[in-house]
Amino acid sequence: MKESIKVLQECAEVQTQKSNDYQNPNSRIKQPDYYPRGCATILDQMYGKILRMQSVLEAMESGDYEPNFESLEDSAKDLINYSTFFVAYSRGKMDGQDSNRDFLNRPIKNKTEVKEELDDSGADC
Repeated sequence: MKESIKVLQECAEVQTQKSNDYQNPNSRIKQPDYYPRGCATILDQMYGKILRMQSVLEAMESGDYEPNFESLEDSAKDLINYSTFFVAYSRGKMDGQDSNRDFLNRPIKNKTEVKEELDDSGADC
């Protein structure tokens, strides 16, 4: 088996374990609650993770430094999992996601609302 497939399996295990902590069945919190701006929030989290990885990498390059908490490998696995969250949310398939909201967690307008907005703006239909 390719090492990259093994890594994806490890990521799935980590995701399952963390999910039990962060979206425990005994809690009212669902995963989409962490993303008030939908995919935009997930992308912000991914960017933050990349910045932290860059900071640790630069510290390791400059001398004898070992990370105190998450390793670069752990952070990379988190980044893989954030990517899966992004895709799931963009598909509208994340457990607990409101089907009346789009990938940025904005209310989805129906055709009547769009037509009314156009009529109110004076635009031709």
